[in-house]
Amino acid sequence: MSESSTSTDQASPRRSKRKLLLWIVALVFIAAGLGYGSYWYFVGRYWVSTADAYVHGNQVPLMPQIKGTVTAVRADNTELVHRGDVLVKLDPTDAKLGVQKAEAKLADTVRQVHQLYQQIPELKASVQARRADLRQARDDYRRAERLRKSGNVSQQSYQHALTAWHTAQAALSQVRHHLDALQAQTEGTDLRHHPKVELAAAALRQADVALARTRILAPVTGYVAQSTVQLGQQVAPGKPLLAIVPLDRVWVVANFKETVLAKMRVGQPVDVKADLYGGRVHYHGTVLGISPGTGSTFELLPPENATGNWIKVVRRVPVRIGLPGAELKAHPLRLGLSMSASVDVHDTSGGVLGEAPAGRTTSSTDVYQRALDKANRRIDAIIRANSHRGGTASPAKHAATEPHGS
Repeated sequence: MSESSTSTDQASPRRSKRKLLLWIVALVFIAAGLGYGSYWYFVGRYWVSTADAYVHGNQVPLMPQIKGTVTAVRADNTELVHRGDVLVKLDPTDAKLGVQKAEAKLADTVRQVHQLYQQIPELKASVQARRADLRQARDDYRRAERLRKSGNVSQQSYQHALTAWHTAQAALSQVRHHLDALQAQTEGTDLRHHPKVELAAAALRQADVALARTRILAPVTGYVAQSTVQLGQQVAPGKPLLAIVPLDRVWVVANFKETVLAKMRVGQPVDVKADLYGGRVHYHGTVLGISPGTGSTFELLPPENATGNWIKVVRRVPVRIGLPGAELKAHPLRLGLSMSASVDVHDTSGGVLGEAPAGRTTSSTDVYQRALDKANRRIDAIIRANSHRGGTASPAKHAATEPHGS
């Protein structure tokens, strides 16, 4: 056998193996393409993802409502505080003196008004007595007039009878006017709700609230941050002392490209991962709303493209994503952490824009109302102690009901 035929026989199996290998590679690429195409068609095209997402939350500033000197600081950065805890104390000396002065004024006013009510029965009895005196003086005058005509009484006695009648009329009129004046001051109200008493009670309420505001309370439960308050510092209303961050109510703001927002709707489910946990923890979030403008629109100096050198740039729109409270409790987050978000856009029945909250209160606190309740109880005790009248004390009927700082 010749050498050429031997080499040809050896090359033929190699070419066959090469063709088989090329076919296998081609089939692998075709299968991968079909697999990816199927995944994109049935799954991938219904998910919109971004890694440009961050944790956001409320930072509740704690500010004094009155001027004062800091005498105690009871919380520092990173510490957990609960709603209603006293975080900062101010010097209460001036406020205590104001409360004592207002208490004395209220007690004195209650006693004075109580005397007005006590004088009404006395004046009514005086009116009856003056009416009796008037009837007697009138009868004496008529008798003296008859006797004067018959010459049985002197002119002087007649004048005395006439003067006594006029004096009785004036006395009755004077008592009636006094009674009318007292009734005008007390008509349509009682001691507890008399205008003078309520004015003095309002002054005490204001002084008592000012005293309560020397104890600066935490309006929410959260962690202390940005604390700048120092012992002995002079503070004034409007100047933040520290911030409280409630980490149980955080959310994620994900910035999506404008080209992928067409199918995004409020209420769609979102798979959220935190870099803090290395992607091991998944949060099952929900789209709460889509920003009415791009991020650059709300900058201090928004971009102006009305120039000759214009380059089109794809903008990003912030999307607010809510997180379940139970998952946040199990795996807490911190403000500013990096997140990854993937929105499931299968269901497009929701609204593109969020709806009005219909008067819903997004957050509230009642810690400031406690100072007003305490003031009302103090007012009731003073009125009860100085009115000398029975009855169950109740909070002032016209007391303000909006919460005030304490």
